[in-house]
Amino acid sequence: MEGAITTHSLGSAENLSLPQVQVIVMSANMGCNHCRQRVSKVVSKMNIIVLEGIEVVFMSSTQWHHQIRSLLRRHGLPFLLLPILLLVAAFLFSPSAPNRFISSFGYFSPEVADTDIWSARRVVDWRPCVWWKNASLPALPAKTNGYIRVDCYGGLNQMRRDFCDGIGIARILNATLVLPKFEVAAYWNESSGFADVFDVDYFIQQTQGFVEVVKELPEEITLREPFRVDCSKRKGQFDYVEGVLPALLEHRYISLTPAMSQRRDRYPLYAKAALCQGCYNALRLNKALEAKGSELFKAIPKPFLTLHLRFEPDMVAYSKCDYPGLSSMSLAAIEAARGDRKSWTGDAARTWRNRGKCPLTPKETAFILQSLKIPTNTTIYLAAGDGLLEMEGFTSVYTNVYTKSSLLNSKDFNLMHGNTKAALDYYVSINSNAYIATYFGNMDKMVSAMRAANVHYRTLALSRRAFANLTALGLEGVELADALWKSHREDFVMGRGTALPDCFCESTL
Repeated sequence: MEGAITTHSLGSAENLSLPQVQVIVMSANMGCNHCRQRVSKVVSKMNIIVLEGIEVVFMSSTQWHHQIRSLLRRHGLPFLLLPILLLVAAFLFSPSAPNRFISSFGYFSPEVADTDIWSARRVVDWRPCVWWKNASLPALPAKTNGYIRVDCYGGLNQMRRDFCDGIGIARILNATLVLPKFEVAAYWNESSGFADVFDVDYFIQQTQGFVEVVKELPEEITLREPFRVDCSKRKGQFDYVEGVLPALLEHRYISLTPAMSQRRDRYPLYAKAALCQGCYNALRLNKALEAKGSELFKAIPKPFLTLHLRFEPDMVAYSKCDYPGLSSMSLAAIEAARGDRKSWTGDAARTWRNRGKCPLTPKETAFILQSLKIPTNTTIYLAAGDGLLEMEGFTSVYTNVYTKSSLLNSKDFNLMHGNTKAALDYYVSINSNAYIATYFGNMDKMVSAMRAANVHYRTLALSRRAFANLTALGLEGVELADALWKSHREDFVMGRGTALPDCFCESTL
């Protein structure tokens, strides 16, 4: 039988749509490099099936005849599945295999044991929704209801998020969008405006037909300040129409900051399309920043992974989490930034941490990356702000780490504002070979969405919740690493947390 199997029949066997059985039996010579590759290939074909609980057993050809019936009986499987199992087993046609049990998420062979998280076959990808990219949208109204300026606060990616929301709001209200106002903030070392970061002409060109945008206001209203509208409780289409449109019609020129709690899913399709087009197709860095980003990108040895690591004093203080194992210097910096925010204690602290609310330390991040089989000699670009704490816990493990300050001219770097630094991190992040986030914030959401739009799928957010819950169970060392591998592999395979659902739709592979 073994000699009778042809290349054509082997190809057919590999393309079978396998049932969700609980026991897979293969006969293979695991001492043969080619056969190990074939085993890995067959198992990778099964990634479209939920793998939890599947057993993969390797045994010699003389053993499996005797044991397969007991395996099927033990798992209550019908004997009608036997021919399929035999076909999968037969095409590997090898008589001698070492006996060993391997769990479905474990190591299939010595070769596969060394593969990293990116080797797992994706089941779900996120891609731009058809209604945004290809749908026929209604024409813009001939007459505008007025002018809206979006006032943006915070870091670059928070301001970008607010502006993206403002694009959708302007379309809902049939308003003309004025270039946004970016906050001038000493905290962010920032004084740059929208045009200092983004290409204005390109934005206007790419949003034509989606929303009307102007560089300058009409002469009759250009000298007065806009009427300020409070949007703190606006959550959807009808709130904006009923609560904001009257002020727009009365004053003709208003300013607003979109509410964080608003529901984009309530937007009409044409407004969602305007938001998506404006945010993910029309916003690109201006030529000067793009040139600086390209210079930085070229300086990083290839291939490389971008790591967005968040463990600054203010970040930790804001989280209200306690880290007793940190150095006295780090603890002092956190206390100085904490102010009136007291950390949780007792059961409340444990519940908070188990909900995934506590940032990962650099040492914890290094451990998780190792559990994902990311080699310790990987070139890593650290996309992060100033003042990261406890970095020796990471760089003692991953030593090939690069930063903006280590790659750029020191004079240029010292003259950069906060938005410029954030823009460079953004540019590198959306173009890197892989991207990993330790805290899924505004930048991570924007970067993962842009990477999905550009078909860069090596993107992952580390699970703080998984790490907290597994360590709370007492797992450590190899057991903890294996559990983290399973959790993150499932997230990566299923495409979880890697794109904004508002503009991107699930695509099953």
